[in-house]
Amino acid sequence: MPRTYFLFFRPFCVLIAIAGLAACTVGDPSLSINDPYEATNRQIHAFNKGLDRSALRPSGRVTDSIPREYTQPITNFADNVGLPAAVANGLLQADIGGAATNTMRFLINTTVGIGGLFDPAGAIGLTEQKTDFGETLHVWGVGEGAYIELPLLGPSNQRDAVGELVELLFDPLDQVGTAPQIAYGTYARAADLAVNRGDLFETIDGVLYDSADSYEQARLIALQNRRFELGQAAPAEDAIDPFAGDVSLEGFE
Repeated sequence: MPRTYFLFFRPFCVLIAIAGLAACTVGDPSLSINDPYEATNRQIHAFNKGLDRSALRPSGRVTDSIPREYTQPITNFADNVGLPAAVANGLLQADIGGAATNTMRFLINTTVGIGGLFDPAGAIGLTEQKTDFGETLHVWGVGEGAYIELPLLGPSNQRDAVGELVELLFDPLDQVGTAPQIAYGTYARAADLAVNRGDLFETIDGVLYDSADSYEQARLIALQNRRFELGQAAPAEDAIDPFAGDVSLEGFE
């Protein structure tokens, strides 16, 4: 979408984000699986699964055959263009140390690392402090809301979906990034998806194509891992579907 059209529709997107945020449960989220939109979610899951089968899975097979030294710069670049947003979220969460670390990573890797293709900051111990606006909302006390599966983006919840939209609308890279980074950031993220699909090829195949119910398996893994990332417990044992297949969660942690 041309930038002028994007800016024109930004206020409407903000209203959508506010409406979505209002729908989220405030306070501690339930540890059970809250999926009132399962029928729609399953339709979107089927679409995403078809997209994986036709595009991501074949591209992941290709990238998995390429030596890591050739695909690592793609991952480095994609991670680097996401650092300004991580810095902003660190500040919003009052995580000054994490924000400072990500700021130094961005400055070092953008300059010494040739626009982010290499990771000299990691070599000196500056590890990326991963965060996002969904986590910021969690820190502010917003509950996860209902489980939803997003087209192209996959498993999520109402709170994280709002976070995705806000980060799309207000990407700090637009203000602090170099022109090449802004121009190639989207392409790098897309390529990084293929690289990650290759890295987790067997694990993702196990969930999508080998489990009895790929939707329930993906939902369980997504909820468990997200709650683990935020320091919460896994879903209650009686909420886990015993017929969803036996797929290890270790590759998703």
